[in-house]
Parts: sequence; structure tokens; C-alpha cells
Amino acid sequence: MMTVDYQRGGNLVSEKKFPVGMRILAVDDDPICLKVLESLLRKCQYEVTTTNQAITALEMLRENRNKYDLVISDVNMPDMDGFKLLELVGLEMDLPVIMLSSHGDKEFVYKGVTHGAVDYLLKPVRMEELKNIWQHVIRRKKWYPKDQNRSPNQDKVDDGAGEGEHGVTSTGSADQNGKLNRKRKDQDEEDEEEGEDGDDNEVSGNQKKPRVVWSADLHQKFISAVNQMGLDS
Repeated sequence: MMTVDYQRGGNLVSEKKFPVGMRILAVDDDPICLKVLESLLRKCQYEVTTTNQAITALEMLRENRNKYDLVISDVNMPDMDGFKLLELVGLEMDLPVIMLSSHGDKEFVYKGVTHGAVDYLLKPVRMEELKNIWQHVIRRKKWYPKDQNRSPNQDKVDDGAGEGEHGVTSTGSADQNGKLNRKRKDQDEEDEEEGEDGDDNEVSGNQKKPRVVWSADLHQKFISAVNQMGLDS
């Protein structure tokens, strides 16, 4: 046994005998399988509530989401697809959900995991497997230890605020990007000004040293100079 603090009915309590008393909602349309599952869960000293309809289970969870710590549901339900129940529970209550099925096909297991199931157990379920399902509750409570009455959307808002304390909010990122953009803009303007100054210097240099236009008069002077050099030598 261990001591674990987590939410029960909206109040933080200490469960010194946890996982004894962990509250489970079991869902299965097969009355025999549901009875066997309930019996095994009770032998693990869990508190068990059962229903043979997925829609009823969803209504029970919506009425009081703090009444349960974990949901175990069969995949093949006549009134609602078990994967749909899994998806809704994950979105609305953020409770850990374990899927049960007589099909061990990789496709079913993959679908269950991708829809948010914390585990996928094959029927008939063994006692050894049920003894360890409390670990999923601990993992979930570790991330949401304060107020289970809050919606997942509110938790996301608070997570954003918490990140803001460390300077990792979207606004903070925008500010940083804004500063970088301004720096880049200033640098670009400086480069453009330098480029313009360089062009001006080139123009002024050309004005100081105009090109010499070769003319017949200059050619004659050149010939005379060459002849004069030859005579001197």
C-alpha cells in the first residue's frame, strides 16, 4: 500500500490505502462478462459501478465526473462504438480509459491506443492485469493534481499562463520575433544606405577622372612625341 494525494469529489484527500477504494466504472453489454469483470475488480478491492450501455455510462460521467477514477469499457457496444465512448471521455472528462475486447487484432489495438486508451486488455481478463491498472490513475493524477472539476480547456489556458512565467508564451514569442524583425529591418536599411553611399562614391570618382577621348590631334601629338624620343636616343 502507498500514500497518494489526489482529487475525490473536488477535494484533495489523502488515500493512505490506495489503490484500495479506487473507483471504476465498468461498461460491457455482455451481462456475464460484466459480472465476471466486476467480481475480479472487487477482489482487487476497487469500488465498482457497472452499466451495460455506453450511452448510460457517458451520462453518468457527465453528471459527476469526480465520482470515478478510471473507466473500463468493451470495444463492441450495441448502442455506441466503444472507440467513440473512449474519445468522448478523453475529451470531456480526461479520465483514463481501458478498452476490453475479445479481438486481439493489431488493427483493434492500434485504433484503441490512437484514440487515447491507456491500455487494451483481451478477454477473458486476468486478475494479474487488473491488479496493476491503478498505475494509470496515478499517471493521470500526476499531471492534473489540483482541481478535477476544471475542464481540459481550462487546464490548457492555465498551462499557457504557466508557460508565460517562464517566457514561453505565444505573446512572448511574438515580442521576440518583433524585436528580431526590427533588427533585421534596421540592418537592411543600413546596408541599403551603405550601398547608396558606395554608388555615390563611384559616381564622384568618375567625375574626378573623366575618360580621355582619343582624337586625331592627340594622335598626331603622340606620333611627334615618339619621333622625338627616337631622335634623342
